[in-house]
Amino acid sequence: MSEKFDVIVIGSGPAGYVGAIKCAQLGLKTACVEVEGSDAPSLGGTCLNVGCIPSKALLESSHKFFETKQDLAKHGIHTGDVTMDVPAMMDRKDKIVKGLTDGVAMLFKANGVTSLHGRGKLLAGKRVEVTSSSGEFSEYEAENVILAAGSKSVDIPPAPLTDDLIVDSTGALEFQETPKRLGVIGAGVIGLELGSVWNYLGSEVVILEAQDRFLPMTDQRLAKEANKIMSRQGLDIRLGARVMGTEIKDNEVIVSYQDSSGDQELAVDKLIVAVGRTPSTDGLVAPDAGITLDERGCIFVNEYCETAVPGIYAVGDIVRGPMLAHKGSEEGIMVAERICGHKAQVDFGRIPSVIYTHPELAWVGKTEEEVKATGEPYKVGQFPFAAIGRALAAGEAEGFVRIIADEATDRIVGVHIIGPQASELIAQAVIALEFGSSSEDLALTVFAHPTFSEAIHEAALAVDGQAIHMANKRKKKK
Repeated sequence: MSEKFDVIVIGSGPAGYVGAIKCAQLGLKTACVEVEGSDAPSLGGTCLNVGCIPSKALLESSHKFFETKQDLAKHGIHTGDVTMDVPAMMDRKDKIVKGLTDGVAMLFKANGVTSLHGRGKLLAGKRVEVTSSSGEFSEYEAENVILAAGSKSVDIPPAPLTDDLIVDSTGALEFQETPKRLGVIGAGVIGLELGSVWNYLGSEVVILEAQDRFLPMTDQRLAKEANKIMSRQGLDIRLGARVMGTEIKDNEVIVSYQDSSGDQELAVDKLIVAVGRTPSTDGLVAPDAGITLDERGCIFVNEYCETAVPGIYAVGDIVRGPMLAHKGSEEGIMVAERICGHKAQVDFGRIPSVIYTHPELAWVGKTEEEVKATGEPYKVGQFPFAAIGRALAAGEAEGFVRIIADEATDRIVGVHIIGPQASELIAQAVIALEFGSSSEDLALTVFAHPTFSEAIHEAALAVDGQAIHMANKRKKKK
């Protein structure tokens, strides 16, 4: 007779492991299934192992190198020749990853979550089949199953992954030396972050983006400023560049692409394919399990992450919405609470997004383009970090904060930041939106001085033309 659990979670990424821990904390007998790595399950999923965490470790190391070479002299610090030991940087990254994945294992043990090693598959009748790396099958039963299999990099036919020369985002985290010439296909979040890492370390980086508009998902004032700053840093971002094919020749990659001028070629030493991610739902559910997928491979769920089968849920990258770790984690917690009969929900309109380049980009709520499309009147306040004392003292004066508010109610509908610590500052905006704050609420709030967050305060004041530390635009007389 197969072992039975209250909840079985398939996948241990940010959505899965957080959901599993929460279920266990609520008193449910819980198991989490994860595929086996070299000697243990790869707990933490893409985020901890080959995504969010390792890429941020490399961004931090590479920018420190760039800053040491380019900026320390401004502070009166002279270092002489500065070199980068890439293998040492990679070793540091690996140690950080191991510490965090070991931490998930510790949390499972502390909370009583059973870790099942192998590839999980949902069968009919809320049964879960687990296949080990050696091909052995085990079967378990559950009252509830949470599908949290995550996502994988998208492959494109014109650029098949080849040895160590054409790689996906995972391969780009394993280079043992800085390539002289680096090509990146895709100017999205992953492409910009990975391109920035190697640009900081001295690579000549060319990013090919098929779309004509840069960062179309962001407020376009933010996108325009980011393009300008990144180009100045050395990234060669080519929009409207559609890759048609690749060829390996004399240990280099020849990329053929088309742009508005016609057929083009680019020769690089390494090529990163970063055109997005796709749900990892292949083989996840049996045909008779009753689960429905859309044309992109996402599992259909309602606002509470419930599938069409009672007791079967899906969370994270395999369902609708942005593929963000924190979004998946909150869905995992919501599902755990609802399994126990609690009235939990996630506010999907208040999920922040971040690009961890330097400076960082972060936003929450609606862009100006989205607000304008509704036809509803609105007002905008924008304030530059160049007028913030803390930013000038830190040498981090690029960028600005934009706050968009409804004209009639003054309710904040979107906040967009490019600048120092944008990933941290955006939390203030998320809280403001969550509590339905007006721009006046932020304008009347006392912010410590000197801090980067004063830019949020001044942007809120600027919404009604009352910023203190810059000249305000004169309002048109009615």
